[in-house]
Amino acid sequence: MNRALNWTGQALLYGGFALALGVFSRWPVYHPLPDDMGQIKVSFIHHGALLAECRPYTAEEQAKMAPNMRKAMKCERERSPVHIEVDIDGQNVLNQTAPPAGLSRDGASTLYHRFNLAAGDHRVAVRFKDGQSPAAKAYQLDETITLRPAQVLVIDFNPDKGGIVLQ
Repeated sequence: MNRALNWTGQALLYGGFALALGVFSRWPVYHPLPDDMGQIKVSFIHHGALLAECRPYTAEEQAKMAPNMRKAMKCERERSPVHIEVDIDGQNVLNQTAPPAGLSRDGASTLYHRFNLAAGDHRVAVRFKDGQSPAAKAYQLDETITLRPAQVLVIDFNPDKGGIVLQ
């Protein structure tokens, strides 16, 4: 009798837990965006240009090094910050410089921002520069996009695909 009562109690507890889990997995309904809104995300991870070019070691510098540490070229590790500007419908919504990560400032620059917009047509202009020198290449994109309700459009940077990418 006592064993049957234990099994019944355990079945009721497990059933109650499963019911609570089922109810809270469906209710309340979560809507990340209102029905008439879309979202633009600016998200990238990119290594900026090297700040200094590689140069050959002088004979004096090589003489100071241990024989097993001698190399022909000296290459600095520090990278340039990455700068991005985003205009939506002629209004500047993002103007930010992302510094390189790491103690030696030799890591990737990262940036993430979200903008909620009304669904419809929008003019998006993006300017991206990954070097501080005047000779550094600047990437630009100027497009009209149609943002559907609940659509998430990602602005990314991929040099293999030509630079600024809208996905």
